[in-house]
Amino acid sequence: MGRHSLPDDRTAAGGGDRPPRRRRTVVIATLLVLTVAGGTAIAAQGGLLPFSKSCEESAVHLTMMASPDIAPAVRAVADRAREDEVRSDGRCFDVNVVARDSYKVADALANGTTTPDYQIWLPDSDLWIGRAKGEGDGVPITSGESIATSPVALAAVPSAAKSLGWPKKTYSWAGLTGAAMESDQVRLGAADPGRSATGLLALTSIGASSAKQGGDSDTRVAATAKLLAQRMSDGDTQVVATLPQDGSDAEQGNPARNHAVLLSEQAAFAHNAESTGDGKLDLFYPEDGTPLLDYPFTLVDNQHRSTEEGRAALRFMTFLFEDDSLNTLKEHGFRTTDGAADEKLVAAAGGRSPQPYDAPQPAAPSDGTLQETLGMWTITVQSARLTTVVDASGSMAAIVPGRDRSRMDVTKASLIQALNQFTPNDEIGLWEFATGLDGEKDYRRLVTTARLGDDTKGGGTHREKLAAAFAALQPVPDGATGLYDTALAAYKEAQRTYVKGKFNAVVILTDGSNQDDRSISRSDLVARLKSLADPTRPVPLLAIAVGPEADSEELDEIAEVTGGGGYQVNDPAEIQAVILQAVMTAGQGVRAAQQ
Repeated sequence: MGRHSLPDDRTAAGGGDRPPRRRRTVVIATLLVLTVAGGTAIAAQGGLLPFSKSCEESAVHLTMMASPDIAPAVRAVADRAREDEVRSDGRCFDVNVVARDSYKVADALANGTTTPDYQIWLPDSDLWIGRAKGEGDGVPITSGESIATSPVALAAVPSAAKSLGWPKKTYSWAGLTGAAMESDQVRLGAADPGRSATGLLALTSIGASSAKQGGDSDTRVAATAKLLAQRMSDGDTQVVATLPQDGSDAEQGNPARNHAVLLSEQAAFAHNAESTGDGKLDLFYPEDGTPLLDYPFTLVDNQHRSTEEGRAALRFMTFLFEDDSLNTLKEHGFRTTDGAADEKLVAAAGGRSPQPYDAPQPAAPSDGTLQETLGMWTITVQSARLTTVVDASGSMAAIVPGRDRSRMDVTKASLIQALNQFTPNDEIGLWEFATGLDGEKDYRRLVTTARLGDDTKGGGTHREKLAAAFAALQPVPDGATGLYDTALAAYKEAQRTYVKGKFNAVVILTDGSNQDDRSISRSDLVARLKSLADPTRPVPLLAIAVGPEADSEELDEIAEVTGGGGYQVNDPAEIQAVILQAVMTAGQGVRAAQQ
């Protein structure tokens, strides 16, 4: 894992929206034109150039990895292109469409350890594009135009839909999920937001909707996520399989069956096409907007592909926008790229007026919002056990430019704010460190790691005790940064007290580099951490460099050997967002390693 930064403070500020689809189309077309500069112009409409060989002998062969929901439709389009001998630059092309989950492709591309054997990727959402690009050291990709859309909604079997007032009663996202979870006639399931764009977009919409209600929205959303996690499926295909197969008492009463699921309109369409009677689904479309799956056509490692492959890929993209291809997508339950509703499609998927299925879709959530939601989900699904280690050296008294507050004061406020993102089952402790802080030791344990919801001997909860300890942190006037000994001690303690079934980690925040001449060396620390790391008891170290004086490269080297990573923030106010990002990233790595 490489070093991570928040670009131009966009994540912390809630910005970082993904680029408009039309701009991405210009980028992909420009890239292909530049690739063939000096040669014949791209025959984007096909058949413009003569060919001398038969299709079988001269065909350009391409492979596309496509999201499983849209793969059958795109495969039908590719088959027709092959049958009709559609050409690019006078040569036929043959596209082999392989169904593969978007998260699997994104993770493989971000890893970048092997050269992909496919030229095109069609994920179900452009949110996977950012994940696939990772820190910029993975396989290069270029995303283009969306070829179809499908809104995310809530699907319910008839009995559950009726209990919630379908079709006449409409809800907001927060109201709908709340009503479903409070009903004793509805068991609500969802796909893992870490693996499903549908699940992540739905959970993000629930969060935005809850925030509009005011009050403690973070706690409400965390509670919703916790309940959803209890009935979570690995992916969209698996969550559909949790629905009752028919209306029998045995199926409806089976505790393993869900009565309602967060699902795309297209998935409901496909399910209903193969179901009858009480096995069909009814759709609720929340009145505060349904986010869209948008299926961006994406080129993979284009600079290492031949000119013919690049041209054929672009020709196939244009072929997908021809009328017959659009009709094929519609026949498989997909909306057009503008998200406009089709009455027959909606009815087949289970929608009915006055459900607002044709309401304008909300703006796509920013990358920062998605990241925060996924971080919250990671923490919620697998309760965290964190040892927080805060730099108390004298330099933490420095004033943060533009804030008129010290680094320590801003850090404390950000930590207290981050604390609100954790549930009562999460366990968090606090250390501070500076040279000579506790005799010959550079560190001091202030609060034992324990459940935030536990009562303390002095009254109040552990959460309240920890918040008070954060607020009481003060820089040590003559203290220097005793980083190395502290990192080793905190890591060894976290390993010693490891709790199976939780996400165990050490979070270190420092504004400097090691200044203790009597401590172990950096190379010795890295070697010790590497030898201590146990994949069966993973404890990633998440090191946050606060301010311009912190040595982010040093922190990254130290953290990386534990399965963690280094993170850079110029403003301590960004710490809350970075902690969520770090927990999300490391949590995904731990889960992947344990599977």
